[in-house]
Amino acid sequence: MASAAEQMAANLSWGTFGKATELRQRIFFTLGLLIVYRLGTYIPVPGIDGDALRNFMEQASSGIGGILSMFTGGALGRMGIFALGIMPYISASIIIQLLTSLVPSLESIKKEGEQGRKKINQYTRYATVLLAFFQAYGLAASLEAGDLAHDPGWYFRAGVMITLVGGTMFLMWIGEQITQRGIGNGISLIIFVGIVAEIPSALAQFFASGRSGAIHPAVIIGVIVMVVAVIAFVVFMERALRKIHIQYPRRQQGMKVYDASSSHLPIKVNPAGVIPAIFASSLLLLPTTIATFSGGTNVGPVMATLLAYMGPGQPLYLLFFTAMIVFFAYFYTANVAFKSEDVAQNLKNQGGFVPGIRPGKKTEEYLDYVVARLLVLGSAYLAAVCLLPEIIRSQFAVPFYFGGTSVLIVVSVTMDTIQQIQSHLLAHQYEGLIEKSQLRGRKRSKRGTARR
Repeated sequence: MASAAEQMAANLSWGTFGKATELRQRIFFTLGLLIVYRLGTYIPVPGIDGDALRNFMEQASSGIGGILSMFTGGALGRMGIFALGIMPYISASIIIQLLTSLVPSLESIKKEGEQGRKKINQYTRYATVLLAFFQAYGLAASLEAGDLAHDPGWYFRAGVMITLVGGTMFLMWIGEQITQRGIGNGISLIIFVGIVAEIPSALAQFFASGRSGAIHPAVIIGVIVMVVAVIAFVVFMERALRKIHIQYPRRQQGMKVYDASSSHLPIKVNPAGVIPAIFASSLLLLPTTIATFSGGTNVGPVMATLLAYMGPGQPLYLLFFTAMIVFFAYFYTANVAFKSEDVAQNLKNQGGFVPGIRPGKKTEEYLDYVVARLLVLGSAYLAAVCLLPEIIRSQFAVPFYFGGTSVLIVVSVTMDTIQQIQSHLLAHQYEGLIEKSQLRGRKRSKRGTARR
C-alpha cells in the first residue's frame, strides 16, 4: 500500500507547480545564474590569438581536448574567463576532506556543527585560490609555449592569471548561491550545463564523421544503443536501495503513549552519487592540460613518460581512473554521504534499533559492514559505467560527450534535481493542507459561537 507521501507525489500536476511561488523563484534564480555562466564562457581572456587557438583546439578535440572542453563547458576551447572551470574548487574540496580525516585539529573543527562547517568551507575557498593561481600560471606559460599569445611576457601571464582566478572564484560563488537559494547542487549543475550545452555540436561532428566514412554506420548505431543502455543502467543503479529494518518500542511522551512501530532505513547502492567520477577525473586534468597547450615542448622527460602511459585509453590511465573511483566512493560515503556514527546516534536518540543489534557502537559497526559491502557493488558500477565507454571511445574515436562519465553526470544530476523539485512541491502541498485545516477550524469555531 502506498504511503501518504507517495500518493501526494502521484497527484503532482502543472497546476500544483503553478501555485508553488517559492519553487518558481528558485528555478528562475537557478536558470538565471546558469545563463550568466554560459555567457561567461564566450568572453575571451585578453591577449589570446583567436585564430591560432581555434586551429589548435580543432586538432586536439579528438583527444584530451574533448575531456577538458567537457568539464569547462567549452570555455577552455574558446579560452574564456571560465577556462579553468570549477575544477580548482573540486580539487580543493578533495584536499581539505582528506586533511580533515588525517589532521586531528581539522577533524575537531568539523565536529563543531554549523560553525565548524563554515570554517571548513572557508579553508576550501583559500585552497581554491591557491590551486587556481597555480593552474592559471601553468596555463598561461603553456599558452606562450604554444605560440597562442599576441604579446608573450609577464604582463600577459599576469592578465591571464588574474582573469582565470577571478572567473573560477565567481563560478564557485555561483555554485554556492544555486545550492543555497536555487534548486539542485550548484557545482554539479555547472558541470551538467557545460556538458549539455556542448552535446549538439558533438552530435553534429559525430554524424558528420559517419557521413564522411571516418566512422562506420554500425559503430554509430552501436554507440547510440550503448548510450541508451548506459542511461537505463545508471537510472536503475541510482534508484537501487538496501532497506534495513528499524524497530521502535512502545514509548510514552508526556500523557501520550505510542505503540511499537517499525520502519526502514534506506541506503543507496551508490551513496556518493556522481562525486567519485568527478573527483577522479579532476585529478587527471591538470598535467594533461599543461601538456596539451605546451604542445609537448615544455615538459620534462619524467612528465613526458608519465603522459605517454597515462593518456586516455592507456592501461595505466584506466587502472588509475578505476582506483581513484573506488577510493573516492568509499571516502566520500564515509565522510560526507553516509556517516554511520551520526545515523547510529540518531537512531539511539529516537529509541530505534536494528533487530538483533545493540544500539550505539554495535549499530554503527553493523551499518559500516552493510555500507562497505554495498559499495563493492556501487564502486564497481561506477567504474564500469566510466571505463567501458572510455575504452570504446578510444578504439573508435567517438566524442568524449558519449563517454560514461558524461552520461553518469547528466543522468545523476537530472535525477537529483527532479527529486528536489518534487520535495519542494510536496512541501507546498503539505502547507496547503495545513492552511485548509486551519481555515476549516476557524469556520467551525465561528459557527459554534453563532449557535450559542
